[in-house]
Amino acid sequence: MSRQVNWFNREFRFESNQNIFPSIIERLWGTPIRLEARVKSISPEIADIQFENSWSIKENIGHLTDLEPLWQGRLQDILSGKNELRPTDLQNTRTFEANHNSKSIEELVTDFSKVRTQTLIMLESLTEEQIFLSALHPRLKTPMRTMDHFLFVAEHDDHHLARITELARILKQ
Repeated sequence: MSRQVNWFNREFRFESNQNIFPSIIERLWGTPIRLEARVKSISPEIADIQFENSWSIKENIGHLTDLEPLWQGRLQDILSGKNELRPTDLQNTRTFEANHNSKSIEELVTDFSKVRTQTLIMLESLTEEQIFLSALHPRLKTPMRTMDHFLFVAEHDDHHLARITELARILKQ
């Protein structure tokens, strides 16, 4: 199986004017469910192994939780009319300092599910006008509408789910 491109090397183009937001919300709702299903088959003995100096399975799960306040904050940036979205910590300090490996997989998945539900509650009340509001993404230097931002979030979720799957496959050998 081939390796996926590094997240910071990904390119994004948000060109569609179609309202695909309901489908994006379904993806976002599905991430905790897919994550829970994925980790059921992962042995606790491999969940905290850092392979090739990268995050462990547990750290990948915890990272999803760590970034949820950023996604929520960026939604607020767009809705409040800011020109640019708040930046992220490109060193992922929160994830490196959180000691996610000290928690159980179940606790990490539950934590993520709770914070993701908070995000989705925020999204459910948006109007179509709000879905098409935008602000500049600070790293990508491209405008992101609310819809684009949460497509970006869904892609980020999938990136880490794929990494968890890859680590589980490698570490089982």
